[in-house]
Amino acid sequence: MILFLHNACATTLASIAHGPGHHASVCFVRHGQSEWNAAHRFTGWTDVDLTELGRSEAASGGAALKTAGLSFDRAFTSELKRAQETLAIVLHNSGQGDTPVMHSWRLNERHYGALQGRSKQGCVDEFGLDQVKRWRNSFDVPPPRVSTHSPSFPGSDPKYSHVPPALLPRGECLRDTQKRALPFWTEHVAPELAAGRNVIIAAHGHSIRALIKSLDRISDSEISSLSIPNGIPLLYSLDAELRPICLKGAAAGLSGVLLQDLHEAPASDALAESLPWTA
Repeated sequence: MILFLHNACATTLASIAHGPGHHASVCFVRHGQSEWNAAHRFTGWTDVDLTELGRSEAASGGAALKTAGLSFDRAFTSELKRAQETLAIVLHNSGQGDTPVMHSWRLNERHYGALQGRSKQGCVDEFGLDQVKRWRNSFDVPPPRVSTHSPSFPGSDPKYSHVPPALLPRGECLRDTQKRALPFWTEHVAPELAAGRNVIIAAHGHSIRALIKSLDRISDSEISSLSIPNGIPLLYSLDAELRPICLKGAAAGLSGVLLQDLHEAPASDALAESLPWTA
């Protein structure tokens, strides 16, 4: 599978709403670079800020949406401020600051368990590159889990006091992330799309991968090579059954298109995303 999608041309984007079978659009945006992305630390559910580069990436993504003439009826994001700020910047720069927004813990990044907060290179030094790659990229290999008494357990954070502790993760693989994200899609996102409304989701590399895996029916093995660049909108056109319509410019195995060329977006380490210390 190709790691990144090609960008779509403006004429393609302008014709999406009138394309054969088009019913609604969903756009995914991975948050801009965070402080711990820049420091090469496993972030997970740790609530860190965007860097200035991350804010620039989000602003550039919002400008791309405005140029493409895309508008949204509803926005969704996680409980983590790097995704929330990204969404706010994207909506502001696309002239859609009044779009209704819903937050949910189910869209949070995967929980990195005992790796959370640690240097990625330090983990490579301790556990070996192959093991860290399995934890980082595989569908069903979770990292070492934390106890419910650990400060890294979300039950220790008042922000998640409304969530039953048994549902809160202690360390997740992508399969676990997908298991918690899909019910949110079914309950909140799908009804909006079924009604013909356009939706934008600002979330995280792994929570977006989890949703795309289901949407595009990507195999467990192929998903390990799919990476999502920071701040670049990834647009899907869906039919009335909420099945993706393969758009011109989409990469092999996927149906959506990036709205910016990777080389025209603000420079970050996105192209090295498959490496465990930069993800």
